[in-house]
Amino acid sequence: MTHQHRYDVIVAGGGPAGSTAATLLAQYGHRVLLLEKGRHPRFHIGESMLPYSEPVIQRLGLDWSEGNVFKSGAVFIDESQEKRMFFQLSGEKRAYQVERSAFDSKLFENARRHGAETRQNCAVKGVDFSAGQVVVDTSDGRVHARYLVDATGRGAMLGRRQRTLEKVKTLGSFALYSHYAPVRGQLAEQLFKSGNIWILMVDIGWIWVIPLAPRRVSIGLVVRGRKPGGVTTETLFHRYVAGSALLSQLLQGARQCWPVKSEANFSFLNRARYGARFISVGDAAGFLDPVFSSGVFLALTGAARAADRIHQGLVDGCEGDPHLHQADDAAHQLGFNTMYAFVERFYQSQLINNVFFEAHRDAQIKQAISELLAGNLWSGDNPWQATLLKGRFRLEGMP
Repeated sequence: MTHQHRYDVIVAGGGPAGSTAATLLAQYGHRVLLLEKGRHPRFHIGESMLPYSEPVIQRLGLDWSEGNVFKSGAVFIDESQEKRMFFQLSGEKRAYQVERSAFDSKLFENARRHGAETRQNCAVKGVDFSAGQVVVDTSDGRVHARYLVDATGRGAMLGRRQRTLEKVKTLGSFALYSHYAPVRGQLAEQLFKSGNIWILMVDIGWIWVIPLAPRRVSIGLVVRGRKPGGVTTETLFHRYVAGSALLSQLLQGARQCWPVKSEANFSFLNRARYGARFISVGDAAGFLDPVFSSGVFLALTGAARAADRIHQGLVDGCEGDPHLHQADDAAHQLGFNTMYAFVERFYQSQLINNVFFEAHRDAQIKQAISELLAGNLWSGDNPWQATLLKGRFRLEGMP
């Protein structure tokens, strides 16, 4: 190499994807700089984890059960039709409902403990790629590396710079959410004992209900279209929370922890997630509607896959190859496209009524759905996954 590098890899973004990539690359013995433009702890949605994240968590050397609510499964509920269906998720692999501020902080600190240099309140101002290096201008000054990982979340630094982002218009349009505590009573006891996430179907989208320690619940309303006219987002949120008998009972006596927050236009694809000396991981590589909790899952698994490939490229001296990650395209596309098809059918078909609420009729179909909801996307033996990806959604035996 003709250039002197201060680092082997610079990771921009200290969320789950960035911290995972930085930790694993540091474990391999590489010189890693992890940059976070904000400061931990900071709030983030995406609190419900998937069991098939557990192998990555184990590689990171973390105990994610500490201080978190065990997640048994997911319950889909339609109060207007008095229908509900439970899908078991945790089994041999286990998952938890986490408060993201604490979880993300733990992941970031874990990267430091494993040898990555970490900087907070350090924003990336510019990036320049050349044949031999990456030059990154930050609010702390200029740094050099052999490789750059873009883990800047929905900010998607490189995707926006290169104009490779494509908005997905067929999924949810915006989310409104808050936390409530303390949540007590018989219904709350059942919720915390099971650790299930509830997905309540409503006429404009769906509501998530996630139990968090201690005695706190996260409530979010995802709206699939435009906001109805003549109503504020705060009013809209409270209208649907109050309109649910289950939520009214669950939240009796609890207080809202902070005003309703909102996030909009959150679903997009990145058509060029990697190139010469860079890869985008986590939400920066593409983000989907949160209905099936795929965000952190794809961030963790995708960042681990990217870290392994970058390590090999650095060892072989071919990290500048723009096709370095091409060998992983099939695995990436299989995971992302499965969740994409799953979420799209959730909004555009009678998936919930015709399949989810009827899954008790066919144990094999119910198990196949549970496996996908748990994050088992790469087994190669899920017939329902193949059906989703082929675009055939009519199942035998289902009305």
